[in-house]
Amino acid sequence: MDVQHCRSAVVISATGELDEGAGEVFQRALDYVTMDERDLLVDLHAITAMNVDGLLHLLDLHRRAERMQLRVMVTGWQTQPQQCMATVAGIPGPRTSTGERYAIAGFRRLLEEKAQRTRERSDFTKGWLPHV
Repeated sequence: MDVQHCRSAVVISATGELDEGAGEVFQRALDYVTMDERDLLVDLHAITAMNVDGLLHLLDLHRRAERMQLRVMVTGWQTQPQQCMATVAGIPGPRTSTGERYAIAGFRRLLEEKAQRTRERSDFTKGWLPHV
């Protein structure tokens, strides 16, 4: 992940997989936010995969940024991360528009609750998500 401070914005450009390792990087990204910065942009164009831990870290980053009075925008949702969110949220169908729904606070709260329950029920020997 690359973190840049550009005028009034913090820009996080993520690459590869969004998983349990994202938490520490996301934490550091907000550690140096100044009073002059008003926006947080998270660019997911280069994220090829996301699991439940990565989703929970992204949701935590969003919540923490909003508490700091930052406007948050997540852009560049790829197919697999959107499908991961759809699976966790219980939205059927291969091409759901969960990336657009992510901007809605109520959807993020629902997603966080379901992701936490999914993680708690996961069988780590068979993969991240339980078989339903």
